Amino acid sequence: MAAEASRENHLYGGQAVLEGVMMRGRDHWAIAVRRPDTTIHLESHEIDSLANRYRFLRWPGPRGVIALGQALSIGFRALLVSANQATPEDEQLTKKQMAISMTLALALFVGIFLVGPAVGFKYVQQHGIHSSLVVNMLEGVFRVLLFLGYLAVIGRLKEIRRVFQYHGAEHKTIAAYEHEAPLEPESVDRFSTLHVRCGTNFLLIVMILTIFVFALFGNPGWAWRIGSRLIAIPVIAGVAYELLRLGAKFHRSPLMRALMAPGLWLQKITTKPPDKDQIEVAIASFQAVRRAEEHTTTTTAEAR
Repeated sequence: MAAEASRENHLYGGQAVLEGVMMRGRDHWAIAVRRPDTTIHLESHEIDSLANRYRFLRWPGPRGVIALGQALSIGFRALLVSANQATPEDEQLTKKQMAISMTLALALFVGIFLVGPAVGFKYVQQHGIHSSLVVNMLEGVFRVLLFLGYLAVIGRLKEIRRVFQYHGAEHKTIAAYEHEAPLEPESVDRFSTLHVRCGTNFLLIVMILTIFVFALFGNPGWAWRIGSRLIAIPVIAGVAYELLRLGAKFHRSPLMRALMAPGLWLQKITTKPPDKDQIEVAIASFQAVRRAEEHTTTTTAEAR
């Protein structure tokens, strides 16, 4: 019974990377990457979470901000591992090169999806529509459409399409585990590539929440208009995280199904059907997380 409760209440997640999958449990994460020679590189790590040291960081709100920070940190490390394992040795990136690339990518994301629309619609307000509520709402809608268009465009690239296939393999593997199905490629492949706890859902919820949150900021000056967008993101992320947890907890509720439906539709862009080799990589990553957890549990029990 205890094992069944643990299976039901413990929520696993993951991330598709270059030619591989990162899987994450509560206290460990692992990554599996298909090397050019077709072998699978596998490694696992313990998660050093601030929430384990400070109880208030587990409360609704702060835990969403912590989860976002951890996801970015682990995601960066996983991408570095995958970039170096999935490419020939003479093309591998150093940690510094990857840090520069990730910083530039984050800056571009903030500039394009947050600062850009804020500046553009401030100009619209000054030279067209004067209602701050209408302008802020239009800014939010434009941001969502821009995000959807971006995903649709990059999804046509061959390299990104393979990442989307690994994304599908990640979802199928987690779904198979949650349904207590055998973690074998043929069994895992029967499950859907769509999952309610997907990071795509999280990003879409964040984008939609910005429509309503930023609409409350009125008509501030240039500096505060841009600054407010940046400052509000952690708060919005915390709310989005709680909504995602509710969607996972009450996934059978008709109301939650309706609220989560847009995110699931969007996953039809960000996930693609994987092949057998990609599913094998996702399974290897997930099993590595489970082994790390079981080893920690056994070690702790022996210490007692």
